[in-house]
Amino acid sequence: MWLDEADGFAEIFKGYLPYYLLVALPIFIIMSPVNPVAASHEFSVYRMQQYDLHTVPHGCRSSSFNLEGRFLTSWSTSRHCVVARVQDVSIDQFMEIRAKAGALLLVLPKNDTVLTPEEKEHIQLLEMAMIQQEVNAPVYFAQWTPEFEDIIRDLQHSFITDDKSGTALEAMFNSVSSNGYQIVVSATAPQKMDSKPTTLHGKLVGRAGAAQTIVVAAHYDSNAVVPELSQGADSNASGAVAVLELARIFSRLYSSPTVRGGPSLLFVLTSAGHSLNYFSVKKWLEERLDSTDASLLQDVSFVMCLDSISSSTDITMHVSKPPKPGGAAHSLKGRLRAPVAHKKINLADETLAWPHERFSIRRMTAFTLSSLQSHKDPSRSSVLDTASGGALHNLSANVARIARALASHVYNLTAEGSDEDLALFDDALGVDEAAIKHWYNYLSSQSRAPQTVTTTAPNSGLTAALERALSRYMEVTVSVHAVDKREPEYTLYSPTRAILYVYSVKPAVFDLILTLAIVAYLTVVYFAIQLFPRFYEEYAKIVTGKAKVH
Repeated sequence: MWLDEADGFAEIFKGYLPYYLLVALPIFIIMSPVNPVAASHEFSVYRMQQYDLHTVPHGCRSSSFNLEGRFLTSWSTSRHCVVARVQDVSIDQFMEIRAKAGALLLVLPKNDTVLTPEEKEHIQLLEMAMIQQEVNAPVYFAQWTPEFEDIIRDLQHSFITDDKSGTALEAMFNSVSSNGYQIVVSATAPQKMDSKPTTLHGKLVGRAGAAQTIVVAAHYDSNAVVPELSQGADSNASGAVAVLELARIFSRLYSSPTVRGGPSLLFVLTSAGHSLNYFSVKKWLEERLDSTDASLLQDVSFVMCLDSISSSTDITMHVSKPPKPGGAAHSLKGRLRAPVAHKKINLADETLAWPHERFSIRRMTAFTLSSLQSHKDPSRSSVLDTASGGALHNLSANVARIARALASHVYNLTAEGSDEDLALFDDALGVDEAAIKHWYNYLSSQSRAPQTVTTTAPNSGLTAALERALSRYMEVTVSVHAVDKREPEYTLYSPTRAILYVYSVKPAVFDLILTLAIVAYLTVVYFAIQLFPRFYEEYAKIVTGKAKVH
């Protein structure tokens, strides 16, 4: 009886089962319990800076890509997106990636406060090298997450090059068994942004008949290789906060006619600063000096610019010309007890070194107070320029020092820097540390890159907040500057952020070998099914001793 049932089973294999099998097999694969969602990730990423300055392109020129991810040491062609921690990339490696790779994805440190001074300096120098010239491949930055760390670790250990493998068979096995990642960014093509930089200024008028004016200025935007992560706590949130606090302090003194100082005090906050060659200062000076009514800047005693004054309590006076003995700038230098760093203006450079040089070009006595020793300090344009408690303490101390020196000069106290004389102004000159902390944290908690600051309406956002703060102490004038569209001095580009998708995949060679294995498997199954009736006949002949009659 069982032989008869086996005969029926054998007949099935003579029918269309192989064709049904070919249809059913993909269905079984699709119904596999593997969850495809677990093999994909989505991240917010930030595009590298892109701008033109005097028609010279800088930064990243592309925005989209769909490439296989590879680690820093295993990529080889333009079909690869290099994925690495920013602290692991050397300047030479970046230059090679810039020339040959398809894209670059850099992961920022988990916590920049635990970086060593050497690591911070390395990252800052890398940022400077990246922004000096254009990069045709898309470059994105991502903040650290555990998922990104796992992806980097997988890429670091998955792709083993031939020179690290013992044999060719081992290299092929490593290539087949490794896990890969397909990295995709779909973003709009780079487009020009409508930039309208803004300048805020307010004036405390001195005693009647006193014509001299002292200008206190700072730019409130920041600069870094990643616009969306450009917080600029030291450069130059500290300078903007110092201008606001000095305006508050001297507004109290100038509110009473009996203690009002002789010279007028003009407080100025500008955008489009260091990275854009102090464009706002240039346009503001042109409007004020070249107009029919140039009374605002008549008889300027000196211009004091504040730039990066929170990294240390040591302040340096940067000048284009050494202050003349007996002059106002020399007087303030003595009261500050600050060393002088002399650097001539080099108009051949792409950008000016310090903000005071814009005023010096217009033949004004000007200088910059800064905690930095050199304008080439890489910390002026770094994503690592973030807020810290130590910097806040330095800022408060420096604002108090500058306020006392300026008051000593304004009121012409005989003993330069005399503590006895200045003790009379202790109450008025005391800094409001709570206000400094508030504005320092507020400014350094957000991006203040030109792509953010100069593309929003002047009556909204950060600019409006600064205007409201300054208007508490004086009447404020808002100047919006236009960029010549025919021959722009600078051009900004979007997008500045995008969504990055990471898909876990196998390498192409794995797909090839898997395809061959499936073909071989189906071939064996097909011939096994086709030959099963003949095998069964031979088996039945052996068991029964006679051939099966059909």
